[in-house]
Amino acid sequence: MFDDLPADQRPGATPAGLGYRGPTACSAAGITYRQLDYWARTGLVEPSVREASGSGTQRLYSFRDILVLKIVKKLLDAGISLQNIRTAISTLRDRGVEDLGQITLMSDGTTVYECTSTDEVVDLLQGGQAVFAIAVGRHVRDVEGSLALLPGERAREGDAAVTDDAVAADELSTRRRRRTTA
Repeated sequence: MFDDLPADQRPGATPAGLGYRGPTACSAAGITYRQLDYWARTGLVEPSVREASGSGTQRLYSFRDILVLKIVKKLLDAGISLQNIRTAISTLRDRGVEDLGQITLMSDGTTVYECTSTDEVVDLLQGGQAVFAIAVGRHVRDVEGSLALLPGERAREGDAAVTDDAVAADELSTRRRRRTTA
């Protein structure tokens, strides 16, 4: 889906330690701060830009982290247990799935399936069970749109604050500029 972009400009690539604070991540993913905090403390979705390192520090989440938060929320909304979601997310991590936009997650209400081709979708449906799908690529665009207007923050305290100039250098702005000039 994003093969035409250099690796550092693909969704999920965080330019120069750019991350998003908890409230921004919550807003973009459609979850509560309480959920975010619980999922971070229990290791379901940990911030990859910066962990909290004591009182007064804030976690910073990458684009990819926020995408996973949104997917977890969708699975919860569909009635999947948090335990099964943990297993599914862990399996995706263990398998090294890098381009989340290329997969579709399906479920029969208890099990979560990964589908990467139409053949797999057909095979799942032949069993006669009703399933639903989460097209991750669509959520990539949703998260991009949500984050486009929200502030990002540098991972290290000494780095310059994220200004309009710095935000202009992020992947979303670059993609937006490329679309409008093409």
